[in-house]
Amino acid sequence: MLTRTQAQAYQKQAAEMLDAADIIITPEERANIEVADFGLGEFERTGLLIITYVNTDRYCAKELIMLPGMTCPEHRHPSIGDQLGKRETFRCRTGEVYLYVEGEPTQELRAKVPAGSTTCYTVFHEVVLMPGEQYTIPPNTLHWFQAGPKGAIVSEFSSTSRDEADFFTDSRIRRMPEIADA
Repeated sequence: MLTRTQAQAYQKQAAEMLDAADIIITPEERANIEVADFGLGEFERTGLLIITYVNTDRYCAKELIMLPGMTCPEHRHPSIGDQLGKRETFRCRTGEVYLYVEGEPTQELRAKVPAGSTTCYTVFHEVVLMPGEQYTIPPNTLHWFQAGPKGAIVSEFSSTSRDEADFFTDSRIRRMPEIADA
């Protein structure tokens, strides 16, 4: 679990990355950057910094900020009741992103599966996203992604986001962040 001081330092780092990319955010957005550590206590290796611009019953738009080599762990967005799971399009803004989805496995991966989690990563069809490139992930599709050596910023456009209902291959993961006051 991250402390409030650690979370604020990561929020500052994310804001600096956005500034360097000329992506303007409001002071309120800057103060509310979500620091998702997935409950593993290894934020710089497995984590995500998120700005949610809008999330309605029809659509969602976010900025995903990733430090160098940071991984968003394998997961899928399942259907909930009669509502399909989230369909999302990732558009790389800066850096490079190694995205892994279901399909024919790539022989030589650019990403490095986080140590100690190798059994929690099961899809290895690699899609490399460079600035300006995008890829759409269908609902209920296993996927994971990792930032390249300079970090990355990815704009996400999707149907409604219900992150609390995401299914992670690693059962230790808690999607909703917990921040300690210390």
